[in-house]
Amino acid sequence: MDTKKVKFPHGIPGHNLSEVEREIPTGEPPAWPINDDLKVVGKRVKRTDALAKVTGAAKYTSDIQLQGMLFGRMLRSNYPHAKIKSIDTSAAEKYDGVYAVHVFKNAVGMAQAKDGGNSAGFPDVKFAGQPIAGVAAISVDVAEEALKLIKVDYEYLPFVVDLEEAQKPEAPVVFKTDVDQEDRGGGGGGQSGLKTKGNLRGPSTSSFFGGPRGDVEKGFETADFIVEHVYRTQVHTHCSLETHGVVVDWRPDNVTIYASTQNTNSVRHEFAEMFDLPKSKVRVITEFMGGGFGAKHSLGNFGVMAGHLSKKSGRPVSMMLDRKEEHISSGNRPNSVQYLKIGAKKDGTLTAIKQKSHGTAGVGLGAGVGRIAQVMYECPNFSTEQYDVFTHAGPGAAWRAPGNVQGAFGLEQAMDELAEKLNMDPLALRDVIDKSDVRKVERQRGAKQFDWSRRKKPGSDSGTVKKGLGMAQSTWPRFVNLNSTVEIRAYKDGAIEVRSGVQDIGTGTKTILAQVVAEELGMKPEDITIRIGDTLFPTGPGSGGSIVTGSITPPARNAAYKLKLELFDQVAKELETVSSKLSMSGGFIVSQEDNSKKIAVKDALKKMRTEQITTSASRSDDYGGFKMGSFLAHGDLGSVQFAEVSVDTETGFVKVDKIVAAHSCGRPLNITQLEGQINGGVIQGVSYALYEYRVMDNETGHQMNGNLDQYKLPFAMEIPEIETIIVEDYGGRSSTDAYGIGEPANIATAVAVANAVYNAIGVRIYELPITPDKVLKALNKI
Repeated sequence: MDTKKVKFPHGIPGHNLSEVEREIPTGEPPAWPINDDLKVVGKRVKRTDALAKVTGAAKYTSDIQLQGMLFGRMLRSNYPHAKIKSIDTSAAEKYDGVYAVHVFKNAVGMAQAKDGGNSAGFPDVKFAGQPIAGVAAISVDVAEEALKLIKVDYEYLPFVVDLEEAQKPEAPVVFKTDVDQEDRGGGGGGQSGLKTKGNLRGPSTSSFFGGPRGDVEKGFETADFIVEHVYRTQVHTHCSLETHGVVVDWRPDNVTIYASTQNTNSVRHEFAEMFDLPKSKVRVITEFMGGGFGAKHSLGNFGVMAGHLSKKSGRPVSMMLDRKEEHISSGNRPNSVQYLKIGAKKDGTLTAIKQKSHGTAGVGLGAGVGRIAQVMYECPNFSTEQYDVFTHAGPGAAWRAPGNVQGAFGLEQAMDELAEKLNMDPLALRDVIDKSDVRKVERQRGAKQFDWSRRKKPGSDSGTVKKGLGMAQSTWPRFVNLNSTVEIRAYKDGAIEVRSGVQDIGTGTKTILAQVVAEELGMKPEDITIRIGDTLFPTGPGSGGSIVTGSITPPARNAAYKLKLELFDQVAKELETVSSKLSMSGGFIVSQEDNSKKIAVKDALKKMRTEQITTSASRSDDYGGFKMGSFLAHGDLGSVQFAEVSVDTETGFVKVDKIVAAHSCGRPLNITQLEGQINGGVIQGVSYALYEYRVMDNETGHQMNGNLDQYKLPFAMEIPEIETIIVEDYGGRSSTDAYGIGEPANIATAVAVANAVYNAIGVRIYELPITPDKVLKALNKI
């Protein structure tokens, strides 16, 4: 491959901005300057789909209406553990208005045992809510009535839904053999090949950052101070505004799936694999989607069932989960019981970190506490043991920074405790042990805006309602998916169209693609038509792990650059110059030698020799290479959160008054959308800190709060004032140098709140959520 050397902005404006030289492919565009010198990128651009959303013109999966469409519902087990002896669906099949009935032979979305399953040919029931059969009928009501006619003969078995109880030797076993679970594009899974003993699987002792390092025990021997505690976090279920669901339209020559998904490509792959179809016969469309925070990557049992019912009936089938199904079966953030021991010298230098965790993802995998303790701070000696504990409960799934939110709750409280032992300010300790330049700037700018200097000694605030200030940090890798392609079409009528299979899950992917292409072509974002979320278009990455922006915007710019060069070639002669002396600005192609010589882009397109020009580009390797493999870029997505709380020491009620959130994501593309993402992450973090948790009944194995009445979420009055600080951090690693913000916005919030609560009352709470009873218990008032 031919290459050229190009200088890129490098560093943080106002701190250490400089230049770096990179060797890049010859066909890729020159470096953009920093955002201050750009016209569209880095600005507050209105969402391209804003009007469609506010007027109701936007069609979500639940809005899809097709001719002859049926409605699917699934029969779910009312028992948490059982063998199915037989199933009789004859009465349901005869019920008026029913067009198809299907019985599962295997359920998906959970860990798979190697013991062969139920010899009767049915899946073993392993949690209350596990789908068994499905019905497609002319209405939801008819389908629900038909489900009642299905007769299932169960052999009931003992069960366990509590993390602590499941670890006891006499506990009912969920899986009798070793298990594995495939990672469906971010929708679950865990390290393969680990051993299962009883309900305990593991330990996992490494990540893609490597395994143990140094000698932990020797590290503790050299420590002057040691912090050692157990921290607990809860099971946290998904509550997206739009529940999981699909509409499957099975035709003889192809299948079209309208899906509420974070990953059109993954759903197509799974469906084709499940039904033994070539991918070319499966089309997945996600034009609009009502939220997804990690659990919507895979096809799911609902998608598989809709496929069978549509195939059998010959009609489209809509299968949307209701709110209870969403809680009990669509995935959750696993809980954790994590032990942390951290040693340090008198100057704050860390000598050792030892971590051990247990968590349950129910009948799934992925209940670890992430990599944050391994990578955020400089420490020569580190070890971790992370165990999955199986219980008879719905499977876990990815949930906005899987594991790292739980891990941060322990790590960042421990760091604050260590700072107190060292008689250091929490920020000063992090200045010693954190080598991240971007987090250093975030600490400085955040502390100034938050006025950290007003923080008092823990518990020293007077009065019944005590104020407290706290902070915490996070890190998240810069992931890249090379399987990211963009096609751009320019038509004779002047239209510019961008196409990719990548989906917009509500974060604004359509808008940033329009911005990037408009910036390159010297046009306005509204001049660019964006068509994405359709697997007929070139493959795009799944939306998870903050991966989309860094993966899809470089090929978008590169494809636009190719289009620009083709247009230059076509008009250079008319403008009496050569193509290398042309530029695009304000909707015109302009001669750099004589600005009076120019032609409107629309007029240039009219002169094309063909009806259209099509260019495309795929994500190339990072400039200078990847940090690891072909998926992990250099640098990280750092954040620092500051929290101010009020704690009523008579009622135990905690109110989060204010959050200042300082974040980086490389080159910011759309400030308004970034602020929206950060605001959303903060709100979810506050909710996780104070309100949300799954309540299981040990006697029945059922979730007791599988609704939006008893499963508590914050209302408008409980949402704090949120101020954002966005730090530009240029690395010169791609043609846009931009990354996502989804995960970091969520990781540090809950633990910043916990640290603020400690500062308010002078007693530390080691378990989430921080409910009034826990506060009063900590204050010895109950």
